[in-house]
Amino acid sequence: MDILQAPTTPPSDDQLANWRQATSLLDYGHPAIQDQVARHGWMQLGEYERIGAVYNFVRDDIAFGYNASDDLPASTVLADGIGQCNTKGTLLMALLRAVGVACRFHGFTIDKALQKGAITGIAYQLAPRSIIHSWVEVWSAGQWIRLEGFILDRPYLQALQRRFVGHQGSFCGYGAATPNLQCPPVDWEGTDTFIQRDGINHDFGLFDSPDDFYAQHGVNLSGLKRWLYVYVIRHWMNRNVAHIREKL
Repeated sequence: MDILQAPTTPPSDDQLANWRQATSLLDYGHPAIQDQVARHGWMQLGEYERIGAVYNFVRDDIAFGYNASDDLPASTVLADGIGQCNTKGTLLMALLRAVGVACRFHGFTIDKALQKGAITGIAYQLAPRSIIHSWVEVWSAGQWIRLEGFILDRPYLQALQRRFVGHQGSFCGYGAATPNLQCPPVDWEGTDTFIQRDGINHDFGLFDSPDDFYAQHGVNLSGLKRWLYVYVIRHWMNRNVAHIREKL
């Protein structure tokens, strides 16, 4: 079986209940998260529309950017208003569970080449060759659906599409790794969504929550590199991403 193919075995009721639970990182009981759920009226929607509304919120209302760490609680990511694959994934999972949708975590690494352009200079040099990556798998309509297309907000993706309008074939860079930059599968239509899948170089497998994954595999940086990233480098990176979104 393709290691990137979600298995089709139906989960038990106990498993589904577990995949709706809050955790330290999936802190959907936080008032700010509950406020979002109530404000948007997501609980009044059918399941398909509920997933789509939450997905679109995380994709477009939380801009693509770099937080202080991968292992942040969802409430912190929401407060930051920015995120990347792992942090936006944590927020997506928390919101999905908050509205009663079962979901789980799939961990990987990606080649840092797909970040080139979004990350430049010393930041790119300091980044590990293989970067921790993840997507969210949601149980809906009797199947697992893999969600990764929420990473790049629409204005940022549209900026890339304008900049590389004549590009043909697979595209790798600026936070994307996709067979077709002009028409990537990033919209919620009840099927898998992807934007970085083609950059995956290692599969860690499935986890009940991001908490379980980070407890086992840690985060991308440690020591002096982590300090430099948190207090200096990520701010350069976020300014560069903002420039790309506004100018390309």
